Amino acid sequence: MKSYIAKPQEVERKWYVVDVDGLTLGRAASQIALILRGKNKPTFTPNVDTGDFVIVINAEKIVLTGKKLDQKMLRHHSLYPGGLKEIPYKEALVKKPEFVFQEAVRRMLPSGVLGREVLKKLKVYRGNEHNHEAQKPEVLKLTY
Repeated sequence: MKSYIAKPQEVERKWYVVDVDGLTLGRAASQIALILRGKNKPTFTPNVDTGDFVIVINAEKIVLTGKKLDQKMLRHHSLYPGGLKEIPYKEALVKKPEFVFQEAVRRMLPSGVLGREVLKKLKVYRGNEHNHEAQKPEVLKLTY
């Protein structure tokens, strides 16, 4: 019996719309990372991007459990001495909820060329509106 190795030109991609209103940030991000990577398909190949496109709407209505909203910090460093910037998730969700969700998914993907390619298939929007109606996306209900 031979193993199936997917080729990049043979991969068929679908478009999904996910409404994250009221969902937990980490649980939603982990399921979306699986779909972006293609691990939900029987043709999954680790070194080939076999995943689908995902459109996330209502990113500002994502939920963090416990005291994470007040205590957890979104950090980045300017690579200069003393250049650590911190912002609480409460402020980050108000200012840039798209970035918060995209960072959560990015950190669940592999680091490297393949991870960067996979992340380009994630589209995150603040409200109910998105501009991908021409792709005829299917509504996807996340389960956890």
